[in-house]
Amino acid sequence: MELLPRSPGDFGSARYWDRFFRQRGQRPFEWYGAFPELCPVLHKYVRPCDKVLVVGCGNSELSEQMYDVGMCEGIVNIDISDAVIRQMRERSGSKRPKMSYLVMDVFQMDFPDAEFQVVLDKGTLDAILTDEEEATLAKVDKMFAEISRVLQVGGRYLCVSLAQAHVLKKAVEYFSQEGWVVRVHQVASSGDKQQFVLPIFVYVMTKFRKIPGSAPRILEICPDEQQKPMRVESTEQLVAAVRDRQHYALLRSQLSGTPCGEQVALDLCDRESGRPRYTLHVVDSPSEKPSRDNHFAIFIIPQGRETEWLFGMEEGRKQLASSAGFRRLVTVALHREQHYEGMAGIQAELSAKVMELAPPGLPAQQQVPFLSVGGDIGVRAVRHRGSSPLSGDYVVEDVRGDGSCHFRRLIFLRSRNVVQSEARLLPSLPLQGQKKRRKDKKKPSPAEPPAAVDKSYLCCEHHKAMVAGLCLLGGPDPLPGTPLAVLVVGLGGGSLPLFIHDYFSQAHVAVVEIDPSMLEVATGWFGFSPGDRLQVHVSDGLDYVAKLAAEAPAQYDAIMFDVDSKDLTVGMSCPPPAFVEKPFLQKVKTILKPEGVFLLNLVCRDAQLKESVLGTLREVFPLLYARRIAGEVNEILFCQPSPEAHRDTAELGARAQALEGALRQPGCPWDSSYVLADMLQAIQIL
Repeated sequence: MELLPRSPGDFGSARYWDRFFRQRGQRPFEWYGAFPELCPVLHKYVRPCDKVLVVGCGNSELSEQMYDVGMCEGIVNIDISDAVIRQMRERSGSKRPKMSYLVMDVFQMDFPDAEFQVVLDKGTLDAILTDEEEATLAKVDKMFAEISRVLQVGGRYLCVSLAQAHVLKKAVEYFSQEGWVVRVHQVASSGDKQQFVLPIFVYVMTKFRKIPGSAPRILEICPDEQQKPMRVESTEQLVAAVRDRQHYALLRSQLSGTPCGEQVALDLCDRESGRPRYTLHVVDSPSEKPSRDNHFAIFIIPQGRETEWLFGMEEGRKQLASSAGFRRLVTVALHREQHYEGMAGIQAELSAKVMELAPPGLPAQQQVPFLSVGGDIGVRAVRHRGSSPLSGDYVVEDVRGDGSCHFRRLIFLRSRNVVQSEARLLPSLPLQGQKKRRKDKKKPSPAEPPAAVDKSYLCCEHHKAMVAGLCLLGGPDPLPGTPLAVLVVGLGGGSLPLFIHDYFSQAHVAVVEIDPSMLEVATGWFGFSPGDRLQVHVSDGLDYVAKLAAEAPAQYDAIMFDVDSKDLTVGMSCPPPAFVEKPFLQKVKTILKPEGVFLLNLVCRDAQLKESVLGTLREVFPLLYARRIAGEVNEILFCQPSPEAHRDTAELGARAQALEGALRQPGCPWDSSYVLADMLQAIQIL
């Protein structure tokens, strides 16, 4: 005969359970949660003098083990199955004289009010609450009302559960509305092979007298027995916290099997704030014969470098894992809102958690190394925080890069792993360390002197490509002394228009920026300074270009678009879709001189959308070049209104060398890593 129920309703049928236990015989049936796992939680809430009621006891050994270890003796067990109650009386009658077994329905118990200090439920609620039908919920309400009736004030209802969302939500809402304190414990695994992949939870509902009015509910979760419970504000937050633990358990189960083909990512959050503290990526590398010492390693990404290709992109992390030579590498990114006590502190904090992500077959007592660049966790100093109605919350922060260089970055927190703007700091400006900031929690004064940035250095590769694109201009070589009219849409930190202004002495640069907050950031923190040849117009770029097209056509030698999209639901983060629609592009062409060049920074992850954008650009601009930025999604498009302006790679290289030679004049600092000809070497005609 089949032991599994024919329908969920069988779980509430005495006939089904009689048949089940007759079939099974004397072998104990544990739904989940062995006594060694449950013991630490039970010890917290069950006292030796307590009178305990176990509802839906089945033939579990839990009551017997509690009795045998002296946890308590006054245990009453009930079940609707006459067959199992007879079995349990035979099994325990002479051995445990103070423990009793009764045939009784949890929906209608015969006990007087306030008879027990503890009601213990191991899987009974899960078996009854199989769905959210009205009849099922009514039965559960009846069960909860009976449990509440037989419990004393101050008594505890302990419910061992797999914590399906609808089960947890129902229990929490019912008892919290009655004024009870609700705490959810995650049960620590015993380390043995488990029947269930999902973790086991114990709901601890402590009965208090209901206070009239709107008394605050007390909801807590305790994911670790070694730590204090964490207070949450709502049932939804409690359910979400439990769901996170379940997802983590599923992830661990996945990682304990064969190596993952895809990288797995997860956040470890700070207990106090609930904000992400560490972001982990698990990267498996194929290794047929791993040596004894290269099974597993942890790589701590220095603060501020999590946006670099090697650490921030999937392919980069694959390369890092491969070069490190470990079968599994876990990369750990540190978050700017958090404080860290150096590499040793991070290692102590993460050791237990990351070992749960170890690959299968890791030798016992294997020493797992913690790696980093230069052996430290880097430095990140937040210099300024702000909020813009258009861009949201943002920070300006100083970080140490590879080597001794320090950089200043603008980060929009809605895309916290994307560097919006970056500038290299001059060596004379010391970088504040975290310890100093921890002692002085005051925000930097808005009256700080302008940022000492290296204006000769273009940090962004797409900015370098745009400057190199000026070699496409018609007429004589675009030497620094040649008059030049440039329109830049999108200010950011201002390094691109500032570079053109400083190195092209006859250039007049107009910048259009829709967000006035960005102008404040650029002038206050990135050394940007408007002047006669460098003017900023706070305006919508769409409106500004449309106005110019109507009033003053063919006035710009170069037009540069470096503007991000605020709509994160579109597969194109730069520019906004309206900037590459055909009617608007025709206006751009109108204000561009016939021999000019339109340069567009395109960041598009949607292949179909990208092809559509390129098709539209080709319809408007007969000559279209493209330059991919290595290791990034960015692609720089060089658009020209006349096909006769075509130049081959050799000619472009010669023009680039001539321009660079003119720019590298005495008294004009030049970054030796920036070679204009290299930026045009991989250019392609589309």
